[in-house]
Amino acid sequence: MVRKQRSTSVVGSSKSSVDVLLAEKVDSLGEQGDIVRVKPGYARNYLLPYGLATIATEHNQRMVVQHQKRLVELEKDRLKSLKVVADKLSKHSVTMEANANEDGHLYGSIVAVDISKSLKEGGFDVPADGIRLEGPLKELGMYTVKLQLHEKVKTEVKVWVVPAAEKS
Repeated sequence: MVRKQRSTSVVGSSKSSVDVLLAEKVDSLGEQGDIVRVKPGYARNYLLPYGLATIATEHNQRMVVQHQKRLVELEKDRLKSLKVVADKLSKHSVTMEANANEDGHLYGSIVAVDISKSLKEGGFDVPADGIRLEGPLKELGMYTVKLQLHEKVKTEVKVWVVPAAEKS
């Protein structure tokens, strides 16, 4: 009796390699949407079961191209809205009260988290990691603080550090 071997061939493959379309970024392999050639075992045992890649068919390639176009459009819209926010932020200023001595030195300091909270109170949702301080603010005065809302969107905001109002 002759046994037939099951064929587990993959489109675009040869015995020593297979072409897969990456569904996500895989370190040391490629970015999302790239077509890469890998060993069949790597594709069968890791990339395909974990959903990191799919077989590189014409249909899948067309779907990735459409998806990437949608992502580009969404990113353009996001950049436009961030530029509008950056324009508003550049005209905005933040006043922060802090305890200080007669020489104007603060007893504490003002850091990015404090500025982020003040901006949120003013209606701007700027995360603390988007605030670029060269160091904590330790004296009374006016500071121009750089903000990075996106890799391509940067702006500045004025921060006034004033003495705290004394309670009577």
